Amino acid sequence: MISYLTQRHAFHLVDPSILPFLTSISALCLTTGSVLFFHGYSGGIETTFFGFSSVLFCMFVWWRDIVRESTFEGHHTGIVQLGLRYGMLLFIVSEIMFFFAFFWAFFAAALAPVIEIGSIWPPKGIDVFNPIEVPLLNTLLLLCSGATVTYSHHAITAGNKNDAVLGLIFTVILAVLFTALQGFEYISANFTISDGIYGSTFFMATGFHGFHVLIGTIFLTVCLFRLLLNHFTIQHHFGFEAAAFYWHFVDVVWLFLYVAVYFWGGN
Repeated sequence: MISYLTQRHAFHLVDPSILPFLTSISALCLTTGSVLFFHGYSGGIETTFFGFSSVLFCMFVWWRDIVRESTFEGHHTGIVQLGLRYGMLLFIVSEIMFFFAFFWAFFAAALAPVIEIGSIWPPKGIDVFNPIEVPLLNTLLLLCSGATVTYSHHAITAGNKNDAVLGLIFTVILAVLFTALQGFEYISANFTISDGIYGSTFFMATGFHGFHVLIGTIFLTVCLFRLLLNHFTIQHHFGFEAAAFYWHFVDVVWLFLYVAVYFWGGN
């Protein structure tokens, strides 16, 4: 007699979960709270904090289940990992389109400045950042972090855990330094997101990139703990590969931001 519980294929059929629904509701609370906060309505900060906390909670629980499925239950076969790689690449492509919209808005305003901003770029009254100061330092930090995460990846494939841990620790430290310098830059800026087209495009583009850096830092920190717990092997380390793909994407986006927004758009 054939048992219906016997899996006769290499694919992973996930169990029913309420987490996708909870994540969507949390994201709705986060965006709604952000709109309320930006427009000065009462309860905006509380709603934003609740939504952000809920998103983080859903991320933790959802990814915890995926770690269990891959590391302890053995559901991530070779064909499943291939599908996950394709999915991660498609996700990065969607993120590229996301930032493409910000670059489009920036170049549309910079290449043909309207008379309302003085027909010049940058607009009158905007004191832009010097591209060879903090922005250049941030560029060097991200480039170095890309090198260290690649070093860590090669160490994993070579079976050298100690070097992999060391490379990942340096990557996380460089990411934290980048975020701190970005925050210092925002504090020292003499313009805000409401100061016309330059302020809105600058803070939207660099702010969303900073948010992606924060997510990538969390991603890499989780990988660091998983590496210390021996979750990754030479053949099975897609979680780290996904984090490395994402981090290289963050690096490349910042290079375009530095060249377009800070260097070209600030002169």
